[in-house]
This record gives sequence, C-alpha cells and structure tokens, in this order.
Amino acid sequence: MSKKDKYIAAKVNDEIIDLSRLNENDNENAEGVEYIMPESEAGLEILRHSCAHLMAQAVERLYPGTHFGIGPAIKDGFYYDIDLGNNAVITENDLAAIEAEMRKISAQAEIITREDLTCDDALNLFKDDPYKTELISELKEQGVSHVSVYKQGEYKDLCRGPHVPDTSYIKHFKLLSVAGAYWRGSEKNKMLTRIYGTAFASQDELKQYLKRMEEAKLRDHRKLGRELDLFSLHEEGPGFPFFHPKGMAVMNTLIDFWRREHLKRGYTEIRTPQILDRELWIRSGHWDHYRENMYFTEIDEKPFAIKPMNCPGSILVYKTQLRSYRDLPMRLAELGVVHRHERSGVLHGLMRVRCFTQDDAHTYITPEQIQSEVMDIMNLDKYFYTNVFGFKYSVELSTRPEDSMGTDEQWNKAEAALRSALEETGTPYTINPGDGAFYGPKIDFHLEDCIGRTWQCGTIQLDFQMPGRFGVSYIGEDGAEHTPVLIHRVVFGSVERFMGILIEHYAGAFPFWLAPVQIQIIPIANDEASGHLAYAKELKAQFMNAGLRVEIDARDEKLGRRIRDAQLQKVPYMIVLGDKETQNKEVAVRERSKGDLGSMSVEKFKELLAAEFNPVNK
Repeated sequence: MSKKDKYIAAKVNDEIIDLSRLNENDNENAEGVEYIMPESEAGLEILRHSCAHLMAQAVERLYPGTHFGIGPAIKDGFYYDIDLGNNAVITENDLAAIEAEMRKISAQAEIITREDLTCDDALNLFKDDPYKTELISELKEQGVSHVSVYKQGEYKDLCRGPHVPDTSYIKHFKLLSVAGAYWRGSEKNKMLTRIYGTAFASQDELKQYLKRMEEAKLRDHRKLGRELDLFSLHEEGPGFPFFHPKGMAVMNTLIDFWRREHLKRGYTEIRTPQILDRELWIRSGHWDHYRENMYFTEIDEKPFAIKPMNCPGSILVYKTQLRSYRDLPMRLAELGVVHRHERSGVLHGLMRVRCFTQDDAHTYITPEQIQSEVMDIMNLDKYFYTNVFGFKYSVELSTRPEDSMGTDEQWNKAEAALRSALEETGTPYTINPGDGAFYGPKIDFHLEDCIGRTWQCGTIQLDFQMPGRFGVSYIGEDGAEHTPVLIHRVVFGSVERFMGILIEHYAGAFPFWLAPVQIQIIPIANDEASGHLAYAKELKAQFMNAGLRVEIDARDEKLGRRIRDAQLQKVPYMIVLGDKETQNKEVAVRERSKGDLGSMSVEKFKELLAAEFNPVNK
C-alpha cells in the first residue's frame, strides 16, 4: 500500500506539516517522523479543513467575484464564511450544485501547494479581497514578516495549513446547511453566508454520521418541545424560554429529585438576590474576567449587576456568622436563576439561553478535606448520570487559563488536588489545558447520549482565590483564623439545558417518573348515562392523590384517534374505559411501547406502577 493511500500529512518535531514538506531539509529521513492517518483526530481535522478549501474553490467557480472570510475545521466538520457580492444568494437548494462541482475538482486531483510570502507580497496577491487584506494587515502590524498561501488550480487562500497533497484525497463529504454569520463575529460587521459541511476518511463513516444527524433532527428538543407542549420561544424574549404546564412538570420533578438527593448528602439550600451591587462583582473578579457576559442596571443612581453566577451571594451568606472548623464542610446549595449575555446568533432552544437555573452548590472546606469532598461529589455525579439517567460519561481536568488570577503556587496546589482525587478513584480522564475557570482548575463531566453526542454538564471547580478576596475565614482547631477552600460545583449545570438534553436523549419519551403526563384516561363515551366519564374522574382523583400526573381525554373524537394522540404525546400509560371496565371497576391498560396489556384490577395496575423506577420516592 502506498503512502498516498495511507497518509495525508506528517508530524516532525511535534509540528504537523504537509507531506510535500518532508523533502525539505531531509525531513523524511529525520528520526521520529510520524505519518498522519486520515481517520485519526489530526487527520480528520486536516481533511475537513482541506474540504473547506475544496468547497471555496467550487463556490468561486460557480459564483465568480466571491470573497472569502475564514474556513476552519470544527467538531465533526467545517464551515466557510463567504461574501457573494452582487446581491447573489446561496440557499440549501444550491448545495447539491456546489457538491457536484466539488466532486469534479476532486476527480481532477488538483495538486495543493504551499508558498511562503512576505506580508507585502501577500497583500498584493489578495488586493481585491477585503477580508484577506484585513487579516494580513493585522498580522503585519503584529510584527509577522511572512504568511503562507495555499493554491490548488486557480484557487488560492491565505492559510497556515497543513493540507492534503491533492484534491483527490477528499472523497467522502457532504454539505449540510447554510446560515448567516457576521464577519469576525461582530454585529457591527457585514453579514456573510456561512456554509457548513462535513468530511470523513471513508464512505461508511460519512453514512453513519449522516444517519446520526437525521436521528438528531427527529430528536431536536425545540421541535419536540412544541409538539409535546413543554416550552415555547418568543421574539419578545429572545434567549428567555417560556415553560408551559407540562414543561414545568418535568422541570419540577427534576428539581424535586435534586433537592432530595442533596438533602440526603448534607447540603442545605439557600436563595440569594438576582441583583447585587456592582462593587461585589469587582471584588469577586467577575468585573475583570467576565464583564462582557453580564447585564447591568441602576438603582437610586447606583450601579448594580444582574447576577451571572451564584458564588458571591453564597459567600455573603457564609460570612453572616463566625464559622469553626467543626462547621466544615459547609455545603450551601442554590437553585439560582442567573442571566448571561449571549449573542443572538448563538442562541439555541434550551441549550444556549440568556437566563437559566443553575443547580449550584458552594462547599467551604479545610485544605485537608479537598480530596474526600471532591470524591464525594464525583460519586454524586456518577449516581445522577449513570444510575438514574443512564448516561455514559467522560471526564476532563481543565487547567489554568491565560486570563486567571492567583499565584502559581495556588494553581499548582489546586490542580494537584484534583488530579489526586481522580487518580484515587481510578477515574480515567484527559487534560484540557487552559480551560479552567479564571479562579481555579476544574473537573468537567461530558455526557454521551443515546446517539453518541456529548454534552458538558457537571463541573467541580476548586477555588483558592475568592475566599481570600472576600476575607472569608473559619476558626481552626488551633484557635486561629484560617481561609477555607471553596468548591463550586453543579450536577445538571443548567436545569433548562439538562432538560433539553433529556428531551433529545429520550426523544421526548420520558421515563415514567419524569413524564409530564404519566397516565392518560380515555373514556369511550363521555355522556352521563354510560358512566365512563364518571369512573374516569374517580380514577383520576385516586391517582392524583397518590402523586401521579393524570389527564382525561373525553373529546368528541373516535377512540382510535385519542389513543393515537396519547401515543404521539408519548404518555407512558393509557387507560381505556368502556362498559366492562366501568361495571367491574377495572382498567384496560395500554403501555406506549408494549401496546395493549389487557384488562386488570385497579390494584394490579397500581402494583405495575409501583414497580416503575422512581428516584424521587426512593
């Protein structure tokens, strides 16, 4: 098998380079040359970025005069931002034609070459492209002397690379969607056309991905949220979801479960205000490190901020009394509603909002308690994610970011403490360098749903900074004042977002304990003479007294239609009541996945329900 069939790039001295550059300085014979396979993580990134260039070349052929912004590889694919000019428009109906042109170019096996140019030469080369000249000019101002340009056929692009050797390497791709995107993400700039696509090393992998994408569309929580009457989104409140009665039933059940489990584990619940003095956020560090994500207001001509996080409020509660080492760990939990500024272009149903309920807890501990407390939180997370909701999950340790506060010694100590807890529990983890919070490193939990997508939910953040900034203390066993360590942690993360994840994970068919309507009672006749409706009301009262969520469907519709509607609403159990059931005080039961279970006594049905998993009552 030739290298062309196996490799698309090479790694030399920790730098990934084009295969063509291996001949430079005899790199091909250098020790430690590592060839990059197309199916590897690095290989897929190169393949997808090269496919973005392939798409841009096809667009340029079909829409002469097009200018190009940026076209990076992203998770599972790529995109390119383009300025079509001349009022031309690309819609999703045009993607097939662009794909066809891409396949022509792929078949032509256009050689992809790299050339290093001075910034002045590059500015001359791209003099007609305002986006490339802007980028090159900025690099020149930063002191960069040379930039690299990649060419394939008539197409040229400013790019660091690396790329595949020629266009024939790019075979298994699909253009997915079209969206609008402001140049460089700023609403002050021109709106460009963004085309999304994906590419894989094999046709089978591409087919599997597209199948997952189709499944994801069917599971889209925004679509199911409308169909199941859970929540709605309105232009009058962009980024602020409206929850309907059925949606609140799900959310309240999640919260009831959360409260019960935290009470069992020694947490006490607090509530802190939505709006607090700006000075508090300056002291906490949020003003310097998080201000662009916050909303502000004035009260009596004094500046205040709407809280984006719950931690400063928790600290003020802690400081209302003198604390002793005997009081620690002190676990203060809060279901706090927070507001964070998000650009309109990134808002997405319940997944990305401007207002949400954060299931926070702030635990104040001595340095000696760090490992045991972190391990306890990890056990709580495992119970929630695996035992209750059935998720697989992976763990990341995120280390110090560039924008941070505190000393090297504090950060090294905090990172070592989290590593120790992970290793003590035998938890596999990867390092996510530079992605910690500005006040401390963190352990992040990434859940995998039933179609293989991952979602970052829980986090455990170790903070040596904020307690000192607020003068938080406790009296130690030696009678002296000490500064506690603060753990910030969430399990759901955002209750709203977690609910959105669950909607998609279960495709709206919530398990019995979470279902907004657990039992739908369907009387065949709704007249008084039959007694069907009266018996339905009697059963509803019984079940509701037992804490179950029950509805009666007595519409003037055929029985089949009402059963079908209950099925579409994904109700776990349906009870059909006719003459026989009414006379014998029985119930004819249907289960949403098993179908008709036949007639049975009410007591037997209650036993069936009692066997359903219900962590709220556990």
